[in-house]
Amino acid sequence: MRSYVILYNLYGFNYIDHYAITKEKHLMLAKAKSGVVIGIRAFPIDIEIDVSQGLPSFNMVGLPEGAVKESRERVKSAIKNCGYPFPTQKITVNLAPADIKKEGSALDLPIACAILCAKEIIPQNALDMYCMAGELSLDGTLKSTKGVLPLSLAVRDWDLKGLIVPKPNAAEGAVVRETNIYPVTHLSEVVEFLVGNKKIGPLCIDIKEIFKEQESLDEDFQDVIGQEQAKRALEVAAAGGHNVLMIGPPGSGKTMLARRIPSILPSLTFEEALETTTIYSVAGLLPPNRPLITSRPFCSPHHTISDAGLIGGGTIPRPGQVSLAHNGVLFLDELPEFKKNVLESLRQPIEDGVVTISRVAITLSFPASFTLVAAQNPCPCGHFGDPKHRCSCLPSQIIRYRNRISGPLLDRIDIQIEVPAVPYSELGQARKGESSAAIRKRVTKARRLQNSRFKNLSIHSNSQMSSRELRLFCDLSKENRNFLETVANKLALSARAFHRIIKISRTIADLEGSTDITMDHLSEAIQYRSLDREKI
Repeated sequence: MRSYVILYNLYGFNYIDHYAITKEKHLMLAKAKSGVVIGIRAFPIDIEIDVSQGLPSFNMVGLPEGAVKESRERVKSAIKNCGYPFPTQKITVNLAPADIKKEGSALDLPIACAILCAKEIIPQNALDMYCMAGELSLDGTLKSTKGVLPLSLAVRDWDLKGLIVPKPNAAEGAVVRETNIYPVTHLSEVVEFLVGNKKIGPLCIDIKEIFKEQESLDEDFQDVIGQEQAKRALEVAAAGGHNVLMIGPPGSGKTMLARRIPSILPSLTFEEALETTTIYSVAGLLPPNRPLITSRPFCSPHHTISDAGLIGGGTIPRPGQVSLAHNGVLFLDELPEFKKNVLESLRQPIEDGVVTISRVAITLSFPASFTLVAAQNPCPCGHFGDPKHRCSCLPSQIIRYRNRISGPLLDRIDIQIEVPAVPYSELGQARKGESSAAIRKRVTKARRLQNSRFKNLSIHSNSQMSSRELRLFCDLSKENRNFLETVANKLALSARAFHRIIKISRTIADLEGSTDITMDHLSEAIQYRSLDREKI
């Protein structure tokens, strides 16, 4: 920059002299590393801070959303209340890459540390070694944030020394053994650690101990009196990953049975637990003091739920109930009461095990491999076919009620069973049924057979078999095939329903340890298609 000065000589004439002045000195540029979660994956974000001379301001660029923009007030107050100097010059924060939307409050901590680095309080080389995330209180205390687990999974591939997170989230991130997690509680503690005045060791947790501490399930099948056929059908469903529809009057025990299905499903593997926990972490629904979800999830949304709430969605897509039920059970009570468009949106995730949500700027996929369990009354009043209660519904009302569930959706439900009301004489009996632990042993054994059968394929259960796998693993004798074709013609079954009967038969054979599918297996499988039998 050049400046000009007017000088006056002895004679009163003036002349202009100019001299070169060095360019206005730039104060400091600093960088910190963090990450942003999109879908269920975390992507690296560089926080660049430029402090230069000019009117005091705090500008943020790089597509920050509302919570990120508001971080400037939290960061400013936290730095001042911790006793550190806050720059009084022009501050520019760049969140790179600039074409990715950033949301949430997890960028508070790295922004604050980058500003302190610009003030030469934290050395730049220390910031280069760590990724950090956390929300700041006005006094500098760190609050928990969501999405730490997917961030920890990503950091292990970023060639960094570790991840600095709030203490409440540390155990969640530490389940990834390859990532060093450094738990902190206050901004000043982070500064002291990065400066080298305080030592913080990486957190270590025992994964096996977490699985051992899994809470015992209060729901047990031995508490269910009667309903032996329904219990058997649910055992078959659990063994093969089949979807179930229970039809029965109010009070027959449909909900009670559904809530006990997770107790007979095989235990989660570590990989499945990581997948499930990642979804809950992204959604901000991970229970406190529970770093890893080790039991099968059970989701039961109300029938007033929207399609976005069930499938997922939003401006920045979030996982819905079908994804929260991943590796577990999605229970839809009063199935015909759900909106038609909501039920139809289930067809794709049931088939693919994945939900794909498209927006103008982004397309995201969320895992949604779940067992669908639905329940409904036989008619609007609930007493159609009940010998002890009179049905008050007109035939047209019953037809309209049942037609709320489309044929294509019913075809995707493998098992359809009737759950009649339990007689009062049985309710007073003190005997207990078979325990969930005993049923789970048989289910787990059948699942092992399926894992061995499909070890070189991308499927894991009988319900996921395509036509090709049916030909390979479900070969029927000529007599059995003729029998099944006769039944299919009599019931006017669709091709999908025909194949589902074979899949159910394969699961029943696995429960018995049988290599071949017999006539008995086919006959039992046909009994689990109650809506089809009504056509006879």
